[in-house]
Amino acid sequence: MPVEPILWRDSRLFILDQTLLPGKQCVIPLDTVEAVFEAIQSLRVRGAPAIGITAAYGVLVGLNESSVTNVSDALTIVEMTTTLLATSRPTAVNLFWALDRMRRIAQSVVAHSAVAHGNGAQRDGAQSALIDFLGALETEARAIHNEDLRLCRAIGDAGVSLINDGAGILTHCNAGGLATSGYGTALAVMFRAHEMGRRFHVYADETRPLLQGARLTAWELHHEGIPVTVICDNMAAKLMRDQQVQLVIVGADRITMNGDVANKIGTYGLAVLAQAHDIPFYVAAPYSTFDPDIMLGSEITIEERPATEISEWNGARTVPEGVTVYNPAFDVTPASYITGFITEKGILNPPYAITIRSLLADGSLAKE
Repeated sequence: MPVEPILWRDSRLFILDQTLLPGKQCVIPLDTVEAVFEAIQSLRVRGAPAIGITAAYGVLVGLNESSVTNVSDALTIVEMTTTLLATSRPTAVNLFWALDRMRRIAQSVVAHSAVAHGNGAQRDGAQSALIDFLGALETEARAIHNEDLRLCRAIGDAGVSLINDGAGILTHCNAGGLATSGYGTALAVMFRAHEMGRRFHVYADETRPLLQGARLTAWELHHEGIPVTVICDNMAAKLMRDQQVQLVIVGADRITMNGDVANKIGTYGLAVLAQAHDIPFYVAAPYSTFDPDIMLGSEITIEERPATEISEWNGARTVPEGVTVYNPAFDVTPASYITGFITEKGILNPPYAITIRSLLADGSLAKE
């Protein structure tokens, strides 16, 4: 990545404002919880892993902003901050996963401090407990960030064998460094293949209505020297029929226990097209994107974005006044359309109800 998408430096949170790309690279500070909330909701930061990382650091922002003086108040701030940030976007499970990790660490440290420091009855003990509390939360946020980078690189290694010399690869939306800690999920496979000297061509759907493929994926791939062609979303079928595509790899925002996948709107249609043209369709994601609490895709809450994302472009009205707009941000691809999942532990194959459960249970893949 030419610029780190998320940065925690000198106890401050900074992000690369993705709404300005590719025209402008602008790193902005997020010094309040409200700013973190707005950045996630407005897509200044986006992509399931990146949202989770930002939210984890957002808990630290809330503590800095409140200037707490004791552990009890600090825990209250953590609870308030995690509750608020959890409402910023409803579909990507990494958001809730990261916030739950921060909340559990906070509760654990408080329980430990009550024993180690005599319930904070003494002034020195209370101050020491607060220092431990803040340090533990910062350590956890950094761990979430660093873990994602390791997972993404492992995903790249796990999927690289799928890319052959001369292949045409189709991807949708942005599942690269911008959507993660800096290396990507779907794009990680392509980055790794490129590093190994394989030659291939990527076709990036523009990804209406906000053009994450055209603005972000193409920007990342071009920067790395990987040949990329942007196509309109409705051109994919022709490209497949003309045998220009041999592989489809996308990311995910939430994966159910039976293998249904919520991802950027348009993913389902691509999966149907890929199956119709006998093209392998893979989903790349870390374990944190699999939701152990949901079995079926029908249980996933699908975010609906503002109508203006479709009815306006650059401030100009493109839909007649009085005409309604439907703007779901995601759709759900049934497991039956998915060839496999590229994870940090390898490629998951059907039956997903078994292999996904095995991955989440002990980190190993079930044998067929």
